[in-house]
Amino acid sequence: MTDTDGTSAAATVPPQPPLSPENAAVIRLTRKDFVSDQEVRWCPGCGDYSILAQTQKVMPDFGYPRESIVFISGIGCSGRLPYYMNTYGFHTIHGRAPTLATGLKAARPDLMVWVITGDGDALSIGGNHVLHSMRRNVDINMIMFNNRIYGLTKGQASPTSEFGKRTKSTPAGTIDTPIMPLTVALAAEASFVARSVDTHTEHLQGTLERSGRHKGSCFVEVLQNCNIFNDGAWRDFTDRDVREDRMLFLEHGKPMIFGKDRNKGIRLNGLHPEVVTIGENGITEADLLVHDEQAEEPYLALMLSRMFWPDYPVPVGVLRAVSRPTHDQLIADQLTAAVARTGAGDLEQVLNGGETWTVD
Repeated sequence: MTDTDGTSAAATVPPQPPLSPENAAVIRLTRKDFVSDQEVRWCPGCGDYSILAQTQKVMPDFGYPRESIVFISGIGCSGRLPYYMNTYGFHTIHGRAPTLATGLKAARPDLMVWVITGDGDALSIGGNHVLHSMRRNVDINMIMFNNRIYGLTKGQASPTSEFGKRTKSTPAGTIDTPIMPLTVALAAEASFVARSVDTHTEHLQGTLERSGRHKGSCFVEVLQNCNIFNDGAWRDFTDRDVREDRMLFLEHGKPMIFGKDRNKGIRLNGLHPEVVTIGENGITEADLLVHDEQAEEPYLALMLSRMFWPDYPVPVGVLRAVSRPTHDQLIADQLTAAVARTGAGDLEQVLNGGETWTVD
């Protein structure tokens, strides 16, 4: 494991204190402390610049020293981000970033681990690894850049490309049903699931901070623009002049209201969400769904994950945030129980016990 300046990570870095406001008061860092000396090399206008900036801005808030933070990425344009963070990190192979993150977190639960991935990297060859890291509740922050295209390899259809999308690999239009990333994360039992947008900088920064403070498997989809190979992928509802009418900004414990005039809402009609206008046909705020990100069952979050423009406003924010034991906690509990049951053990005895023989 190497830092962005080429130095090696010490094998005996002492465990760091857990995340807390007290730590943040002791360790005083700024965004500049997290900016590496590497030249940032993405296409001019790429949404990745904004995601990098918001990531660097939020890092000092967690109270972790830089040597206790690790960024792990796979392949794709998003894979370059660890080079630009002045922390430790790995640039791994296609789709395998969650696997390395799982091993690292199991061995060093004191580290804060971020996984940076893209829609192709995470949901194609890496799909299986994403599923298992989420279901195990590995204490990592997985940030998935979703631009609906393979950008680094010059514009092929990705698992999130819309049906019928004409690309270099699908000149007649893709015939594959697109994956809904948040639905997949919820089905895999991720304990924190959220969505933000690259150009909505304050919202993105707040979402990243919520993720970093959650203990457990975090999956954050960032709707990101590739202005070279898929420009305007989300513009129909993310642009400033239309987003209030076409996006639903989720707030825990508050009714689902949207629109420039704050007069549109979401209510449940049988088993389906329905867009209604407050004041028409006797509809009031009391008729609207109230967002509950902490619901024990993910039914509401799953419904939100499947709402999309133009049939519905696109939900952004935290869909689900629940608490359950993390993977590293369960490993530690098993080790403690085993030692209590059978003793600390002796490696030499294990190697020389049972059926052994000497080969001359």
